Amino acid sequence: MTMSAEKLEHEHEGILAPLTAQLARRVADERAGQVQARDPDFVRRMVPPTKRYVRYFSPEIRGIENLPASGPVLLVGNHSCLFYMPDTWAVSLAVTARRGADAPAYAMVHDVLFGFPVVGSVLRRLGGLPASDCEADRALAEGAVVLVYPGGDAEACRPWSERNRIEFGGRKGFVRLALRSGVPVVPVVTHGSHDAVVVLARGDRLARLLGLDRLRVKVFPIVLGPFGVTTLLAPPLPMPSAMTIEFMAPIDWSAHGPDSAEDKRVVEACYEEITTAMQLTLDCLHSEQPHPVLRGCFNLLRGLPSEAIPSS
Repeated sequence: MTMSAEKLEHEHEGILAPLTAQLARRVADERAGQVQARDPDFVRRMVPPTKRYVRYFSPEIRGIENLPASGPVLLVGNHSCLFYMPDTWAVSLAVTARRGADAPAYAMVHDVLFGFPVVGSVLRRLGGLPASDCEADRALAEGAVVLVYPGGDAEACRPWSERNRIEFGGRKGFVRLALRSGVPVVPVVTHGSHDAVVVLARGDRLARLLGLDRLRVKVFPIVLGPFGVTTLLAPPLPMPSAMTIEFMAPIDWSAHGPDSAEDKRVVEACYEEITTAMQLTLDCLHSEQPHPVLRGCFNLLRGLPSEAIPSS
């Protein structure tokens, strides 16, 4: 290998190469090792602290009756608010309240989180699954609810100016999953949670410089905090932005048949159908509640009604 080639390889690895390499090994071990099962008792124990956390964002849950009370369902949501993820926790509470802690329910989680000690184990016990088609297929075949956020970290870290957009980035794996399995698809749209942190930029270049692409992490957001511009190395606390979550009516793509998962035209049409419907819902929620941070602050001052938080 020439000196220039060695230099290019070193630069590609990034500044955090030792850390990313270690995390990559942990993620690989997690995938290859024995899978820890979801623990319903642990889920029940985690409901009260999760409610206390989510209460800060004064959640309002709408349309939970659109989630079938039993049977396999693919929940498709828009992702917001960096790693604070109040939308994920609030949706999980609503699903648990609707179906009970004993019913199988899972959420597809970015692989990198399973590379951290303790975090991976906790996520598994709560029903977290590394992003993998085979794990999602297996869960749906068992009659579970599976929650996916197709936009991933790119959507969760989108700039604040794009907070009211559905941004799946053309990722259509969830459509193929739904077509293969023939299960109902329930879109779940969250408004307000991405107002909680002012993201200035995704930090794509910074992520590459740090070598995070080795972990399939494409972003390292630059955010505005109370003391100026910062990054995830010193993230600001989120503002108490009021969050509205709407479970939309189920979409049935089963008439296309499982083979249509390989038909690009069908996949594209289904993708356009769901993203358009979700964007219309998000637009309506924004029009109805244009100032979620102010509403959230007011809710905290007067005390959030307990009915706004799902009860199991």
